[in-house]
Amino acid sequence: MPSGPARGRSQSRAARLGPADVVRLGGAGLRARPVRVVLSALGIAIGVAAMIAVVGISASGQAEVDRRLDALGTNLLRVAPGRSLAGDKARLPYEAVAMIRRIPPVRQVAATGATDAHVYRNERIATGRTGSLSVLAADADLLPAVGGHLRTGRWLDSTLERYPTVVLGATAAQRLDVYTPGTRVWLGGRWFSLVGVLDPVPLAPEIDSAALIGQPVARAYLRFDGHPSTIYVRTEDSHVTAVWTVLPATAYPEKPGEVRISRPSDALAAREASESTLAGLLIGLGGVALLVGGVGVGNTMIISVLERRPEIGLRRALGATRGQIRTQFVTESLLLSLIGGLSGAVLGTLITSCYALSRGWPAIVPVWASAAGTGSALAIGMIAGLYPAVRASRLSPTEALSGT
Repeated sequence: MPSGPARGRSQSRAARLGPADVVRLGGAGLRARPVRVVLSALGIAIGVAAMIAVVGISASGQAEVDRRLDALGTNLLRVAPGRSLAGDKARLPYEAVAMIRRIPPVRQVAATGATDAHVYRNERIATGRTGSLSVLAADADLLPAVGGHLRTGRWLDSTLERYPTVVLGATAAQRLDVYTPGTRVWLGGRWFSLVGVLDPVPLAPEIDSAALIGQPVARAYLRFDGHPSTIYVRTEDSHVTAVWTVLPATAYPEKPGEVRISRPSDALAAREASESTLAGLLIGLGGVALLVGGVGVGNTMIISVLERRPEIGLRRALGATRGQIRTQFVTESLLLSLIGGLSGAVLGTLITSCYALSRGWPAIVPVWASAAGTGSALAIGMIAGLYPAVRASRLSPTEALSGT
């Protein structure tokens, strides 16, 4: 039979709480107040879901931009006239396209020329109600140069470009409500037959809101002067910077300062950067929501301590140490935050997936975002539960049982 000191050590070891006991005690405290637990966890869940959804939607949008750039290419350069020394709008020379085509790394060159004509659904539309649509004289090889695709119909090939036929950009077709090849539109004071409609062209959005006609028919019917207003240049990927450097002097040797060179893919990258800035702001708002949820958890735990003073006193009278009381209430707070964090992670993933699928994007939720959201919830839960836990552990058995 063990001696007195040995028996005391055995009883002391039996009174210790293992991890499973601590989790069981914390879970029992939460199960006793289900409505309060749900409402407190909801605050945490909303904050975590907001953070994960913003990061996930931003990552999905970035993946879509990268996918589109991979498909369209980043080797497209746009040449356009700038301003003369007098401040007037400059004009590119007639020979600009031919001269640019001589640059060795250049693979494709195509141009559009602005006209003074307007396009209407029919001849009864009042003059001036243009819907901000332009009429451009286009080269036959424009589509491959800008990465464009036909939604329906056919393009202005070497045959059609000599007749009064027109291809509408995606926005132009929508505003005119004309989609069927063979339909006539009123363009430049005469009827043109629609032969095709384009899909949106991300790297050349000005084409979306344009009616495109062949250059020969533009000269014949619209007094097109032949000066290109925009030249699209495709180069070898490894020589984009080199071609960029020589394009102004090649397109307009006499006045290279009056030539503007841009890279359309940079516009998409800039838009991506602006969206990332907005995402950072929204993540901050999600963090505020998460902090508010943490305050709710702290408030719940303080009220729990006040309501459970008799329980705390009874446990202290039965031999529970202050550390065990602190551990119990911190565990309750962590479990409450874990429930909210995991629920928020699931909710944020669902929001991201639904939004991405609705836009036709790949649905991407970074693992680090889910881990960071849940980890933040646990950290806030620990901080929020620490003060109530310390307060509960400081209650003496007599004070707690008496309710004073």
